[in-house]
Amino acid sequence: MKSGLEENDLDSSPGQSLTGSFRKINFGIPQSELDSSPGHSINGSFRKSSSVVSSRSMSGFSTSSKLTSNSRRMLKALKDYARSLINLELFTQNIEDWVLQKTHSDSDNVEYSFKSPFSIDEMRELDLALEGVLFQQLYRMPCSAYASDGMKEDEYFAVEDFLCAIVSGLWRTFWRKSGPLPYFISCPRHPGSKFYTVEKAISRGSLEDLCGLAIMSKTESDGHVRWDQVLEYTLFRSDILSGCELKLSSSSICEAIFYGVHILIARRMSKFNTSDSDSVFVLVFDSKYGGVVKLGGDIGRLDVNSPNPYLSVSEWIKHHADVEVSSVDQVWNKLGNANWGDLGTLQILLATFYSMIQWNGPPRKSISTLASDHSFRIWKRRAECHLMENQNALVPFQQKHQGEIVEFDQGERPSFDKFSSHLKLRQGEILLLDDQQQGHKSFQIKDSLVGGSYFLYTAISLDYPAGLLTLYVGAHPSRLEPSWEDMSLWYQVQRQTKVLNILKQHGVASKHLPEIVASGRILHSGPCKKQNHGDRCDHPWCGTPILVASPVGEPLSFVVARDGAFSAEEATRCCRDCLMALRSATVANVQHGDICPENIVRVIDPQLQGGRNRFIYVPTSWGRAVLEDRDSPSINLRFSSSHALQHGKLCPSSDAESLIYLLFFICGGTMQQQESIESALQWREESWAKRLIQQKLGDVSALLKAFADYVDSLCGTPYPVDYDIWLNRLSRAMEGSTDRGKMIEQAAITLNLEDVAESSGTSGAGSLSISEKQALVGSFL
Repeated sequence: MKSGLEENDLDSSPGQSLTGSFRKINFGIPQSELDSSPGHSINGSFRKSSSVVSSRSMSGFSTSSKLTSNSRRMLKALKDYARSLINLELFTQNIEDWVLQKTHSDSDNVEYSFKSPFSIDEMRELDLALEGVLFQQLYRMPCSAYASDGMKEDEYFAVEDFLCAIVSGLWRTFWRKSGPLPYFISCPRHPGSKFYTVEKAISRGSLEDLCGLAIMSKTESDGHVRWDQVLEYTLFRSDILSGCELKLSSSSICEAIFYGVHILIARRMSKFNTSDSDSVFVLVFDSKYGGVVKLGGDIGRLDVNSPNPYLSVSEWIKHHADVEVSSVDQVWNKLGNANWGDLGTLQILLATFYSMIQWNGPPRKSISTLASDHSFRIWKRRAECHLMENQNALVPFQQKHQGEIVEFDQGERPSFDKFSSHLKLRQGEILLLDDQQQGHKSFQIKDSLVGGSYFLYTAISLDYPAGLLTLYVGAHPSRLEPSWEDMSLWYQVQRQTKVLNILKQHGVASKHLPEIVASGRILHSGPCKKQNHGDRCDHPWCGTPILVASPVGEPLSFVVARDGAFSAEEATRCCRDCLMALRSATVANVQHGDICPENIVRVIDPQLQGGRNRFIYVPTSWGRAVLEDRDSPSINLRFSSSHALQHGKLCPSSDAESLIYLLFFICGGTMQQQESIESALQWREESWAKRLIQQKLGDVSALLKAFADYVDSLCGTPYPVDYDIWLNRLSRAMEGSTDRGKMIEQAAITLNLEDVAESSGTSGAGSLSISEKQALVGSFL
């Protein structure tokens, strides 16, 4: 570490963060950007965002007492004091004995030893809350003893990417799932120096001069990055252990306290509305281990007029400050991956979480709220295991409400279907449905639909036996609580019923959308012992939810497997019909969220029967539809949009992007089965970048190729799809217009190309140049 001001600090630029997305991190930042911007967001969003103002609010932490006078004299005294307190060696000499005494004291004697900033219960609760949360660290920590000479660069990149993954994951989990992040990463050379990016320090050959990395908060400042913006500070040293013990060395603790003092002083001198907390977390790393030091105290009690600043600050630390030191544990494994669920990393996550609360106030979702879902997952797993054991046991058993297990004779029941989680129906069986709005309705099972699904059938209404209907059977409630029912069938029946009713309430009616015929629960024959309307008795059919809808059709996956690729005319018709359905659903603010060949059916249109074009296409399975921001779409590695795979949410053009992949599939495009989200995103990126999708659709129809280019320009952006223009073009093509996709109205390009950023990782990195925009327009013409 170097101390003291250096001449080349005067021309150093403000720090910038990594602009890496979920797929990759781009270090090719132009020099002009480095010198003009205070730092990009680390969320990898599709466009550069301006500085985000963090909402300041009081947290549950202690707040520092304000200086009795904020006069210029006092601020100047603090500033001069900070400038004089720059020698780390002198600072260490004054407090190292005290630190050694604290670290070697009996851990049971709280008064004379450092206590940990976190309890084991806090970390256990955070671990449960973060189940299923993806922290994506792309750069690995080089741990090999035979690493190259550039290992130092790789280590800094790994730490920077590790911090980016932490703040992004925590912000998206607890605060906001979308929008730019209010943080970025930057590196100083010493207290009071300007900030650099790792890339700029490498280009100048001054990487060894960096003293750490800081998570910075964006403010409405003049573009200069200041020390009072430091949310959390990170030290990276070659070794942080105290000998062979798993605890921080005294020199590591002293250095962490040194930078913590400077951050607290900078916050006190700030002219801006920064953190109100009088504590700061400092993370301490080497290439294997990590720990946390927390420094808190009222800087107002620091003697800034002392002739010996090192003596006065040591007295303040010993008598007025609160220093807490965590244990040390492994952060990176031998492959360089972060151990996200282990103790060392959980301490880092918890320190960063508390730091974010200091600056942004309490999160929208608390740790305890998310951790409470863990018990539900355990109950659901136990329920699934209970059902599996029940189905496969040689001697079935029934668990009664009192908890005893009763053995019974197989002869008491003709089959074991009662004890399975799904109700299986046979051809010819008649179901009596209790519909709360229409009363009792009777339906006769005709057959299971294509694919042999045992919960999806064709049926006829005994009141109107002319037409076939689709009958969905939900999960049998068994003896379990309703929350333990099979979730896939819950989406297929109960949630799809809700979505279709919402469309109906908004007056959305179209032959390209399914329509509810009846919904409710099965009424079985014989006596029913249930006490109330919503209860269930012991009969195997009692209470099973049913949805009856129209129309009936063949899934496109079955059609393609049987008949091969679609013709240009049928592919265009499929595109038009699906767009009609999606446009109708937007009237009720509904997005489908699960466009794939299994969920699009080809239906014989009775109005066109006997004609040349007698098919229509209808999107079904609306159970995973997105009605509000908190809803999550279905994740399909082959057909989900890039935005859905990255963020678990839909953007306005996500359904249209999935429709493009569907068209690519039915037109004969090769889509290999993907094994992970990363491989699925890589396939999308390469396919769009090499224009493989447009080329394949172009072989079928120039109009479909133009539509693919249009959707590519919208993917990942907040711009909605202009359905009317494309429906007009597709309808004219279907009517046999002479242009048939060779031209497109200028009105079709209604979005401002200046505002079009790269499509969710599909069109390459960076914004479009003028020549690229002209080429994009040319592809439409």
